[in-house]
Amino acid sequence: MQRKLKKTCLCVVNIILGLITIAPLLYALLISLMPPDQIFTFPPKLIPKSIYIQNYKDALTSAPILTFIFNSFLVSLLVTIGQIVTSSMAAFAFSFFEFKGKKVLFIAMLATMMIPAETTIISNYLTIGSLGWLDSYKALTIPYLCSAMGIFMMRQYYLTLPKELYEASKLDGCNNFKFFAKIVLPLSKPVAGSLGIYSFLVTWNQYLWPLLVTSKDSSRTVQIGISMLQFAENQSFGIIMAGIVMVLLPSILIFIIGQKQLIDGMTAGAVKG
Repeated sequence: MQRKLKKTCLCVVNIILGLITIAPLLYALLISLMPPDQIFTFPPKLIPKSIYIQNYKDALTSAPILTFIFNSFLVSLLVTIGQIVTSSMAAFAFSFFEFKGKKVLFIAMLATMMIPAETTIISNYLTIGSLGWLDSYKALTIPYLCSAMGIFMMRQYYLTLPKELYEASKLDGCNNFKFFAKIVLPLSKPVAGSLGIYSFLVTWNQYLWPLLVTSKDSSRTVQIGISMLQFAENQSFGIIMAGIVMVLLPSILIFIIGQKQLIDGMTAGAVKG
């Protein structure tokens, strides 16, 4: 009886915390479906009298939202693929190879995680500008194709793989690349999926770097584009909320689809066995 009561209380607390977490999203969705005269009524109305989709039509015509969404999706996808490839290969070297200065190099790589991104953003901007990459996908993707955290995650998972696999493959004449591609990568799907989802969401929500390196609508991402929508229609909260909902929807879907993969990947390698 006590155990059942404890479980019920835990479920109630989780539901309350969940509602608090999604309350801003629900509010944005409801406001986006209200006509302007209902948004500014007092006392405020939380439930729209009828579904008003004109806000979404106006949002699409006020700013090229679909172009911004495409740019963000493409950039996030390229960065995700790049980080999975570079992180898995670097982690493989740190896990299975023995070379001089390995520990020093790994510590130096981990030390970069403690450097705030704001301290390197100016030097990165000057480098990108000198290469003539401003307002291009190269400026948005290349500086983020490698991740120290991704290397660390993948390495911790690779350390859980038995060394006998590597030794047996060498005895059978399997080279390093074949062992990496045929054995290690298939076994590391959970942590690779987790890294991919994390990288995609972080890149999708970037604001400062795309703001610096893009100035044209054709190369801007959603986080910059939504601010343009706000300046274009300063008092049209329905249009602004409609744009926010359209921007949030892809990232929410990605998180929902890959939630299990993300949790499995985060816990993979926590216990070495």
